[in-house]
Amino acid sequence: MKILYVHQYFKTPQEGGSIRSYYLAKGLVDAGHDVVMLTTHNQKRGVVDVDGIEVHYLPVSYKNEYGFLRRIFSFLRFVKLAKNEASAIDKVDLAYVMTTPLTAGFIATYLKKTFSIPYYFEVGDLWPEAPVKMGIIRNKFLKKWLYSLEKKFYFEADKVIALSPAIRNYIEKVSPHTKVHVIPNMADCNFFDADLRIGDYSNRNNFQITYCGAVGRANQLEFFLEAAKETKNQKLPVHFNILGAGSEFQRLKSQYRKLWNVSFYNHTDKNGVKKLLNESDAVYVSFKDVSVLNTGSPNKFFDSLAAGKLTIINFKGWLKNMIERNKCGFYHDPHSPKNFVRKLNVFLNNPDQLQRYQKNGRKLAELYYDKEIQITKLLKILNNEYKFEVNDSEVYILTA
Repeated sequence: MKILYVHQYFKTPQEGGSIRSYYLAKGLVDAGHDVVMLTTHNQKRGVVDVDGIEVHYLPVSYKNEYGFLRRIFSFLRFVKLAKNEASAIDKVDLAYVMTTPLTAGFIATYLKKTFSIPYYFEVGDLWPEAPVKMGIIRNKFLKKWLYSLEKKFYFEADKVIALSPAIRNYIEKVSPHTKVHVIPNMADCNFFDADLRIGDYSNRNNFQITYCGAVGRANQLEFFLEAAKETKNQKLPVHFNILGAGSEFQRLKSQYRKLWNVSFYNHTDKNGVKKLLNESDAVYVSFKDVSVLNTGSPNKFFDSLAAGKLTIINFKGWLKNMIERNKCGFYHDPHSPKNFVRKLNVFLNNPDQLQRYQKNGRKLAELYYDKEIQITKLLKILNNEYKFEVNDSEVYILTA
């Protein structure tokens, strides 16, 4: 089968960031499919072979630091260029179109209408629901139009791939007749070592907590940094790391520059993330306190499981339920740094419990979220071999 894979933010392991589309595309290639990737690059147009994936780079500039209108311009420019590029690609059997942004749906429906190419629509974030709830999109006519587009893109899809059960539930309400499958983000258990670090923590041997990923408005890392301030005030042997890039990175670095127990690191590749996680005891996952953001499937969460780290989150939802039921991390009230310290102290004072939680996280990754399992799910969906069910623990099980 020849598959046209559309993802505006496609990244390779050497580039770092979210590489879900690389894993899935490579899995499709390894299974014998021909995969053509349409994506963007801040440099010149070109076609490159990436581990068997035919990647078409389109010259569309995009940065997380861009404002709302500049982002919209980038989204629409990609739609225009991708339509033109796709029109020149012969004998495509299926389009696999990945959001965000929602505007990728224009490419999907164009391919279906013009060339009768069916498409799968992958949904990782609820758009426009998220920017509407965050107050970024306020015009009532624009909101109405975007919600109608969202519904159309779901309805026209042959199948929808949701990255979480919460996203699946939302889509089924918006478009009841749409076939929705769940393939969450994935844990690369072969890549991460699960190097468990335990011991007596002191000023010479700090407990290391690391945040890796986007540093934008939706992440609100003030929650993380205020927790760091509280541990400093209580003179606890804890050090905090932020590795990433985004619109808020420099502002936060400047605002919290006097916190000696916080280190900032610029965006790096997958090996750089691995190195820092190997030196860490826990991973922190942060979102703004807006309920729609609880529905996502952040790749940094699954990196934490694969690396065998205590996973700390500051939001409720399906991931909170998962880590509590499987005893591999904890949730803390984002507005209460003291609540964070109280929960963290349990692990600072009990290294054996810390190691149990870390091992539980790695086991969860191996059993249910390893990338090979997620790739197999996609191949089964392509072949209509299996359907998926979700048990009470929100753990995905293949059933015949």
